Amino acid sequence: MKSEGRSENASPPRDICQRTFQFALDIVRLCQQLQQHQGVGRTLGRQLLRSGTSVGANVEEAQGGQSSADFISKYAIARKEAREALYWLRLLRAAGCAEGEEPERLGDEADQLVSILTAIIKKAERKA
Repeated sequence: MKSEGRSENASPPRDICQRTFQFALDIVRLCQQLQQHQGVGRTLGRQLLRSGTSVGANVEEAQGGQSSADFISKYAIARKEAREALYWLRLLRAAGCAEGEEPERLGDEADQLVSILTAIIKKAERKA
């Protein structure tokens, strides 16, 4: 069975469903590391886990949207959750609770996801 982990130089998947799934998986793995420690990092990690995994869940829900308004609404929620995940990642890094390249990379990915989701929403709104 092929490993689901990311290689160091792997580029993000191009499909938004795959990309947000990979983001959620990477968030889960980071939060598992945070769970090993006591204190604030563990508590903030729970917040990150909720928002970071919600991005992909809402993108998946949008794929089965009942209308264009439903599609746009789910993507707007996904964008909101990506912004929140970015906030928690920034806070974890600033507080010294999550160090190294992975939290930085995930912050960059969250920022890119916000931009991509915004573009998808704008395009859908023009079509609606």
